[in-house]
Amino acid sequence: MSIEIANESGVEVDTDAILAVARHALDEMGVNPLAELSILLVDIDYMAELNHRWMGGDGPTDVLAFPMDEGSVDHGPGEAGAGEPALLGDIVLAPEVAAKQAVAAGHSAADELHLLTVHGALHLLGYDHAEPEEEREMFALQNRLLQSWRAGRAGG
Repeated sequence: MSIEIANESGVEVDTDAILAVARHALDEMGVNPLAELSILLVDIDYMAELNHRWMGGDGPTDVLAFPMDEGSVDHGPGEAGAGEPALLGDIVLAPEVAAKQAVAAGHSAADELHLLTVHGALHLLGYDHAEPEEEREMFALQNRLLQSWRAGRAGG
């Protein structure tokens, strides 16, 4: 799996861990091993600009996901596909926003970035949380992926 990461946020983060959690989530979801993903970490001002331009939101948000081509996503062996490598898209993270949310949630900024990375990956795979049932499904899956990733790190 090809995952590119660029930290343009001005905040020091463990990009190796972000890459690892993204790879784990996509592997667990059965995504084509030749798939490509881009992760970009940005500052608050740029995230606010992206949020306004693409989502109509005011101010910065924590994570944005920009799917490349939803029709090309290989969701795994249960679905027939052309076998072509998927260009999944881009996940954009704002570490400063994540750090503030982490304080409110009672965990580390790194944990918040890992959660947001998985959240963004699930959005790229077509998951959403606009409706209560969708939210329950997506957040349960997000929690399962994070728990299995953390368990793997603790045991290895």
